Amino acid sequence: MKTAVICANGKAGRLIAEEGLKRGLEVTAVVRGENKTAAEKVIKKDLFDLTSADLEGFEAVVDAFGAWTEDTLPLHSASLKHLCDILSGSKTRLLVVGGAGSLYVNSEHTVCISDEPDFPDIFKPLAAAMAKALMELRERKDVRRTYVSPAADFQAEGEKTSEYILGGEELTLKSKGESITSYADYAVAMIDEIIKGGHIGERISVVRK
Repeated sequence: MKTAVICANGKAGRLIAEEGLKRGLEVTAVVRGENKTAAEKVIKKDLFDLTSADLEGFEAVVDAFGAWTEDTLPLHSASLKHLCDILSGSKTRLLVVGGAGSLYVNSEHTVCISDEPDFPDIFKPLAAAMAKALMELRERKDVRRTYVSPAADFQAEGEKTSEYILGGEELTLKSKGESITSYADYAVAMIDEIIKGGHIGERISVVRK
């Protein structure tokens, strides 16, 4: 299965590319500079320079883009729009490495994690930018999209268990009442979704068992 991982040099992108290769996918790393992944196939381009021709023939494209500083936060929306535009009308699936702040904490879907009083102020701008990008993505009916949110506690150096609970729009808690997942287990879930499919047009979420 031909899969492109955009921003593959990032922490999430690298692990997703690595997991895909281990599982037999034909992975192409899309990077701006030197390829630091295990993928042998590479597209060396900035995300915003990618064209429809660059992504033609891929069955799945993983968007692992991330922006963290105040001046770059709007790029979450801009980058996702660009990818949707160049994939519009194609059969290629777009799978987005999303955020957890927009997960709902009530069944009415009126309150998100980021609305909670104990949500750290420092993360509110990022959560708002990613929530805006998700809202805009939901409007796209011309792209075969899946948005994958991690758990509330997304651990870059967490262990790989290869076991997880697949949730949906609402915050899912493990047996101890925690919402935790590692980047490694998130990568497993992302590759499972690419291989199995079944959630096109949806937002799903991942939490450790």
